[in-house]
Amino acid sequence: MAHTLPPALGGSTLLGVLPDIRRDTLGTFERARREAGDVVRLLAGPPRLRTTTYAFFHPDGVRHTMATEADRYRKDNVFYEEVRWALGDGLLNSQDARWLRQRRFIQPLFTRKRIAGYAAAMGEEAEALSARWRGAGDTIDLHSEMSRVTLRVVGRLLFGADVERAVPVVARVFPLLGEHARLRAYNPLRPPHGWPTPANRRAAKARADIRRVCDELIAARRADGAGGDDLMALLIAARDGDERLEDAEIRDQVLIFLLAGHDTTAIALTFALHLLGHHPEAQARVRAEVAAIDDRTPGAEDVEHLPYTTMVLKEAMRLYPPAWAFGRKNGAEDEVGGHRVPAGAEIVVSPWVTHRHPGFWDAPERFDPERFKPELEAERHRHAYFPFGAGPRACIGQYFSMLEAAILLAVIVRDYEVTSVTDRVPLAPRITLHPAAPVPARVRALH
Repeated sequence: MAHTLPPALGGSTLLGVLPDIRRDTLGTFERARREAGDVVRLLAGPPRLRTTTYAFFHPDGVRHTMATEADRYRKDNVFYEEVRWALGDGLLNSQDARWLRQRRFIQPLFTRKRIAGYAAAMGEEAEALSARWRGAGDTIDLHSEMSRVTLRVVGRLLFGADVERAVPVVARVFPLLGEHARLRAYNPLRPPHGWPTPANRRAAKARADIRRVCDELIAARRADGAGGDDLMALLIAARDGDERLEDAEIRDQVLIFLLAGHDTTAIALTFALHLLGHHPEAQARVRAEVAAIDDRTPGAEDVEHLPYTTMVLKEAMRLYPPAWAFGRKNGAEDEVGGHRVPAGAEIVVSPWVTHRHPGFWDAPERFDPERFKPELEAERHRHAYFPFGAGPRACIGQYFSMLEAAILLAVIVRDYEVTSVTDRVPLAPRITLHPAAPVPARVRALH
């Protein structure tokens, strides 16, 4: 076992790297790898209250944390505590027996065959978006539009006919809860959630609002006999032997599905379109690929014939990973990258940094979908790219997200020429990686 702790990133004597992280989290993480290496300590806060986070940036560290030694690296860290408070103890956050129980119930709802059956609804919402843009003027905010359509898709598949009731609450509440979780996760002086600070009160009201909507929809669906084939009905009807999910468990799953099913997909699409808006030759190639399937609304079977479209989405998620970091806490002293990591350490692995690691990506800042040709993917370190996580806790909805994103991107590029208006998009790394400002683009109808 190694005896040397990893090097620490330089910071101020009084607050360490806390000001840097609060001002520019992503840039601070990149600087940590560049100046201190692939295993780094981040010391934040005043000396008596200082927190230490161990960052692993090399794909070997990602594999160790999330795959080969996943049992030792648990979701007990500060970040997941905040997400758990905001969104409940669903499949994303739960652990041990609770996680295994939830997975037994939920895994059958996410088979490829079942998800492929949702492609028609995804296509209908894509066509409705395209029709609406024809009267919307020529400049739009990509993130607002992608958030709206992906929330419509996942809301419809979760809630069925009740989607209109849930969508506006989710759109208002999720950004507020995400920013609240981010600020608290990096604050060594965070007050208990019960203290009536202005920020705590805003967050508590937001959490109560979304929980109330979910609880009312679940109760109404139970009263109706839980019929239908939307995900809420399937969760209510799910059985594992004589066991069933309690209403609070169903609500927690619904909240996680809403986050993973609309927010992350919206971010991937926003940046895919923004990047295509700067690379007309790549956009034309996507358009030609869609034309080769007769310009119809793509179904699940058609997406298999859109390899370049999928490569564009993968490259967008390399450059702008919706899940920009994953946190863990190790249960026992360990050695990573030749350095000692003490038991109980706060751990972070970051797709944002690893996806830009110059040891695994040539010209990492350049947009190049060709990186994801199958033969190049096969040669690359398996954990150099992990937008959906890795190992046993990898995202169960990966196929759902990629199918939805491919259908929406195909329809948009089929019908519109997209031109990006701004070069740089300011970023806000919350629970997910949000644009910190509108992402404007000009869209010109082609038909």
